[in-house]
Amino acid sequence: MKSGLRDWSNLPVFLAVMRQGSTLAAARQLGLAQPTVARRIDALEHETGLILFDRDTRGFHPTQAAQRLLSLAEAVEAAVDTLAEQAAALAHPRPIRITAYGGNLSPRVHAIFSTYAQAHPDIAFEFLPDVRVLDLKTGEADIALRLALSDPDPDLICRRISTAQWGLFGAPSYAEKHGLPASPEALHGHRFISFKRQGVPPRLHDWLARHVAPEQIVQTHSEIDLVHAAIRAGHGLGLVNLRLVGDDPAYVRCFGPIEELSLPHLLLVSPQAWTRPEVKTFVRFFAPRYAAIYR
Repeated sequence: MKSGLRDWSNLPVFLAVMRQGSTLAAARQLGLAQPTVARRIDALEHETGLILFDRDTRGFHPTQAAQRLLSLAEAVEAAVDTLAEQAAALAHPRPIRITAYGGNLSPRVHAIFSTYAQAHPDIAFEFLPDVRVLDLKTGEADIALRLALSDPDPDLICRRISTAQWGLFGAPSYAEKHGLPASPEALHGHRFISFKRQGVPPRLHDWLARHVAPEQIVQTHSEIDLVHAAIRAGHGLGLVNLRLVGDDPAYVRCFGPIEELSLPHLLLVSPQAWTRPEVKTFVRFFAPRYAAIYR
């Protein structure tokens, strides 16, 4: 059955009059002349065979038919907006923006991106390395590789990657000079490197503060990489993610994992980004390969 609506451009005019309450206000919103708005409403009424507005000296007043058609017209408007957005995305795909702590973007992880890029050369990525939690729902990023301090927002698409664990580590040079503690009860007399940064929950610093005297924390850094550098240089002991240490000979484990510091490692996607086909395709490729690194 053919549609009785041949001129879809009359629907935005109908919606403007319904929302603004008059043809004059609708004309201002649409940037049209008031007589043009009135003619477009006449044309829509002719095509539908309905009286959509009662006219009197005080203006246009929506009829019951107009009220019943309002939600359908709004659905058409939303569908057209979605079509336009998807068409723009296909014509000019936006980069997929990924936020993560820089240490998680290791060479093995970047190898996954390289493999994907070879098969999808039209897809670009933007990396936002940061220990701060960026807001996916407001568009600060599309995908987050994140350690979750609390349950994630239920609106986000969530995949669990692994459980992140921490231990206390020192450098071989520190071990040779001072020895290494074998438990949290043996920390007296040792020096410690801590991490504390505004906007980031101080969970690692707080653990140290509960177990050692303030004067034992000899350095506090606002960058994780500087903490790791100080530990490797032998300046003190510090808490390090076990996965980041791996089998690096620059670190010697004192003890761990420390169960109270364990956190779920999640891949999170914003609901807006999940509507983009290229994001879904990438996540389905990336997630199992990224998780395999942490098994």
